[in-house]
Amino acid sequence: MFESVLVANRGQIASRVVHTVRAMGLKAVAVYSEADAETPFVAEADEAILIGSADPSRSYLDGAAILEAARRTNAQAIHPGYGFLAENAAFARAVADRGLGWIGAPPLAIARMRDKINARNLMKEAGVPVCPGVWEPVPDEDTAVEEAERIGYPVMVKAAAGGGGVGMGAAHAEDALRAAYRTARSRAERFFDGSDILLERFVTGARHVEIQILGLADGTVVALGDRDCSVQRRHQKLVGESPSPALDAELRARMADAAVRAGEAVGYRGAGTVEFLVAPAAREFYFLELGASLSAEHPVTELVTGIDLVEQQLRVAADEPVTFTGTAPRGHALAFRIYAEDPKCFLPGPGRVRVWEEPVGDGIRVDAGYAEGGAVSPVYDLLMAQLCVHAADRPAALERARAALGAFRVEGPRSNIPFYLELLDRPEFRDGGHDTALVGRMRDA
Repeated sequence: MFESVLVANRGQIASRVVHTVRAMGLKAVAVYSEADAETPFVAEADEAILIGSADPSRSYLDGAAILEAARRTNAQAIHPGYGFLAENAAFARAVADRGLGWIGAPPLAIARMRDKINARNLMKEAGVPVCPGVWEPVPDEDTAVEEAERIGYPVMVKAAAGGGGVGMGAAHAEDALRAAYRTARSRAERFFDGSDILLERFVTGARHVEIQILGLADGTVVALGDRDCSVQRRHQKLVGESPSPALDAELRARMADAAVRAGEAVGYRGAGTVEFLVAPAAREFYFLELGASLSAEHPVTELVTGIDLVEQQLRVAADEPVTFTGTAPRGHALAFRIYAEDPKCFLPGPGRVRVWEEPVGDGIRVDAGYAEGGAVSPVYDLLMAQLCVHAADRPAALERARAALGAFRVEGPRSNIPFYLELLDRPEFRDGGHDTALVGRMRDA
């Protein structure tokens, strides 16, 4: 096992990784920007190195600065968390070239999954269900119209190199398709490495369900259960829960098998997430993407399985055997992303934290990136914490979530906690019959 691990991230995921690294008796090294000097993860680490200014390109996206910090602190491995450089194949290779352990997906797997068109084609070859769509980039609007007529409306337009819902839009007719194509291409050129666009059939009434996989040191890929992430705003996840209320045993088993095939097709190693769109009425599911890093929603899987996924990542990267034997879920868990945003319109609401009081009690876990007195910066993603709850079944977990959300006090920045309390009153969420359009219906009402 490594003796020291550098965590190349910030906020709540950095704190969460530092917690496990230290619990394993290893040295935890943090890197931080000038804007994050007073955040909890910096204080929680055994050693912390300033690597640059608030601008992510001059700090958390600066691979050379992170590698230099690893050299200065004699770190033996790098854990990238999620986001930033976690799915950057070039950085992963650079880490390995320095002789350091990479606590992430293999560079080749990252490269294969980065382009959504390539990923679709690879999954089709592996026998993983994919949604009807294109197999090559769509070069212009007129071609998009031709392909949409072949696929059948409605269609989803995506940036092939995109992520986090950026550059995605649904179209039900030609005019909307042309507008969605222009928007997707513009955002792809602005935010990503390439401008390629793909089209897929839009699945009406779909659920977003993902399977946690772990690629072991011996090449075996195992599935560690499912998570339902259908509560989304602007195609970005807000709530994760496990197990999904949309799946029965037979559909769950088919999806787990497909996820394992997906991982095997790319030679996956470490923790990853195979994401699917599910059409519950038709009992069908379609591959969306393979998230080649630790997922933000991983705590719900940890709560229902009792498996520390960060610990298993470290063991796999160190060529050690994993420490769990069973993966059957126990009870039900939910995770709520607590953002600094207006709960009515989801516009950013950063600011200095005047009050921060976390709920406590059995079955409650808070992975926090801030504390009282800290400042939530608009420079970064506005995720302040994840509130996670676990109980014997879904109804009990929902009631525990209501109590925990009601006890979570955040003053200074705006918070979306009131939205979640509203969500818990929504009948279609309480009965588990919601889909990915739920938030849109709530805010259009």
